[in-house]
Amino acid sequence: MNKTVVINIVGLSSALLKHKELFLTQWIKKRNVSKIKPVLPAVTCAAQSTYLTGKWPNEHGIIANGWYFKEQSEVMLWKQSNHLVEAPKIWDVAKSKNAAFTSSNMFWWYNMYSNADYNVTPRPQYRADGQKKPDCYSKPGELRDQLQSKLGTFPLFHFWGPNTSIKATKWIADASKLVFEWHQPTLQLIYLPHLDYVLQKTNEEQTILKNLQELDVVFKDLVAFYEANNVEIIVLSEYGIAPVKAPFHINRLLRENNLLQIREENGLELLDAGESAAFAVSDHQIAHVYVKDKSKIDFLKKLLADCPEIDLVLDSKDQKKYHINHKRSGDLVVVAKQDYWFTYYYWLDDKKAPDFARNVDIHKKPGYDPVEMFTDPKKKMMTARIIFKILKKKLGFRSMLDIIPLDATLVKGSHGAVNIEEDYYPLIIQNIKNVSTQKDSFLQATDVFELILNQVFAKDSEV
Repeated sequence: MNKTVVINIVGLSSALLKHKELFLTQWIKKRNVSKIKPVLPAVTCAAQSTYLTGKWPNEHGIIANGWYFKEQSEVMLWKQSNHLVEAPKIWDVAKSKNAAFTSSNMFWWYNMYSNADYNVTPRPQYRADGQKKPDCYSKPGELRDQLQSKLGTFPLFHFWGPNTSIKATKWIADASKLVFEWHQPTLQLIYLPHLDYVLQKTNEEQTILKNLQELDVVFKDLVAFYEANNVEIIVLSEYGIAPVKAPFHINRLLRENNLLQIREENGLELLDAGESAAFAVSDHQIAHVYVKDKSKIDFLKKLLADCPEIDLVLDSKDQKKYHINHKRSGDLVVVAKQDYWFTYYYWLDDKKAPDFARNVDIHKKPGYDPVEMFTDPKKKMMTARIIFKILKKKLGFRSMLDIIPLDATLVKGSHGAVNIEEDYYPLIIQNIKNVSTQKDSFLQATDVFELILNQVFAKDSEV
């Protein structure tokens, strides 16, 4: 077997490779580069699950970063149990080929309770006094303590939220090197998320370049480490991130057509999914629309198809073409045009927005919210506000960190759609010479599984 590392540079696409001075660009030039046709939806959990199973979403069941759990009548995003993935994973298949195979999953999703040998994933502590403390979860359990004793506490608030920075990506990279030194896994998966934040927050060229340079330093260090250890390196991405010009509030459209059921508590509005005739779970550029009253499906399909911001409206029959027909999928799967994205917003008056809307709270919002990467520009002295609120929490007082704006126009980039320019297709970069690099030939997302396995089990003469 060949020791192999798969470095997932989130957001990497041909659109970013124009910066010739970067180590990343120079390193890639010496290798085979293939574009991957984006899986629908081109979002983290669906893409990663496709890569790691070789199956489409209609087979592995990960149809977005979250969905409507019908048995509980609740929308849940960013769950972490690997048991949600309904197909054998690459480590299961590799272990069946050779019992000596071991693997390490460093921050790829659905990381918990898998059969991989060494896992680390974000997992904050939610304390009874309302505090959320940075932390991570590992398998084996002591690995977390070993890493944090060497590197400090995992910088959770640099991983997601308004304070996102290269610190989280560097921590993951440094932790990955330590796990390799300690355990020598046959296959190691590494997640480098930094560009994901940057490209959703800005389309300013100089800012993007500055952050590319920060990532470049981390990547160069990883390459030097793994090359020195004779480890084969595969670099890939899950999706490219394209500029967007505006959000589309799909749930507000459904509400205006009397399809949403709203419950009011303390003067604020909550979406009552279980009682709604129809509602949408928005996730970047895709939305799953769950329809309680099936007689309204044809009406809804036309209503949505007539929106100039929407590219595709797929009913159960249409979903088969895109391999997203699964029991977890919405009755309609809606895809935005390349330069639009879907919010989860359902209120019509910001004064009625739920309290969690102004917080970083990925588990309460019934949809993905990239606005969590911004602080409210209308509030003055934001740094002082944050320090004061954190201090109150530390003193034992309950205090909401309500610093997130309700202005979705702040978001400048998105992903998830499939009918996009090829410059925003995800990439895979590797040494193996049998990868097609024809201009008009693209890999399928399901091909990545075999490419990784082939690298691990290739004979020395083939590598």
